[in-house]
Amino acid sequence: MKSQPLSSPFSVMVHKEIADHIRSWRFIVLIGLIILTFVASMYVSLGNIRSAMGNANDPDRSFLYLKLLTTTDNSTPPFHVFLSFLAPLLGISLGFDAINSEQNSGTLTRLLAQPIYRDNLLLAKFVSALIMVSVLFLVLTLLMTGGGLVLTGVRMEPQELLRILGFLLICVIYVSFWLSLSIVLSIRFRQAATSALTAVGIWLFFTVFYQIVVNLLIRSFLPDPSFLTQDQILRYNELILDILRIAPNQLYTDASTTMLMPSVRSLSPMTMEQMAGAIPAPLPFKESIMIVWPQVSGLIGATVACFALSYYLFMRREIRS
Repeated sequence: MKSQPLSSPFSVMVHKEIADHIRSWRFIVLIGLIILTFVASMYVSLGNIRSAMGNANDPDRSFLYLKLLTTTDNSTPPFHVFLSFLAPLLGISLGFDAINSEQNSGTLTRLLAQPIYRDNLLLAKFVSALIMVSVLFLVLTLLMTGGGLVLTGVRMEPQELLRILGFLLICVIYVSFWLSLSIVLSIRFRQAATSALTAVGIWLFFTVFYQIVVNLLIRSFLPDPSFLTQDQILRYNELILDILRIAPNQLYTDASTTMLMPSVRSLSPMTMEQMAGAIPAPLPFKESIMIVWPQVSGLIGATVACFALSYYLFMRREIRS
């Protein structure tokens, strides 16, 4: 009889981390918040979908399933705006104690005493959390698609499916950045509370205070726009946008808005001549991908940089103390 092949240490650690996430109360609470937000957004969208689809001035009115994610009555933000606040908390909650909790409980020394590479341990922490997040967003997407199909009876177009899958991928990448950042902090700080507060502080800075700081600096150092020509104003606005796009939430907002609203033709300031020559029609999926690629590549680059930093810090860390 042939012996059964043994599972690799990496796959064993991934399964163990997924089981720990499923059993943790913080993950269950965050899933509940995201699902509640999704249900509330869907309820508001379905209540206003008739008026949104009947707006003759809206070039995106034919995309029913995209409207379910973007239509609102201004009482609550649309779902993709809600995710810009909740997705970082999901990534932080999955990674803020990835390493320091193992070391404080004494399991890290016993774990690495086995024939396990340190990089496999880090990668298992990262991959298991991404699997959980990807499954969560995929389930929400299937619920949205199924609910829209049952309630409206309208068939989904292939371009809508591609755009929703692209939005799903952008959400996963956005969460992965905050996850990799929180893993770095879990290596850098010995106490889980310190790493969690630092990660939340960084999130609050970019979400609330960063735009305020940028506006104050612009008013202090840049000239008054009323004294500038049209070309200078365009360069002025492009500089402001470039500074604001240092924030990961701005990159996510730009990418998700372009993916869910096919009529968005540019994320940069446009002249009156360009606006006059533009046809108010939805862009093909490929052109929308080209528009959002700088934002997506920026998020991917930041995620890779944070993970590389966590790898460097973990390789040099003394785990026996």
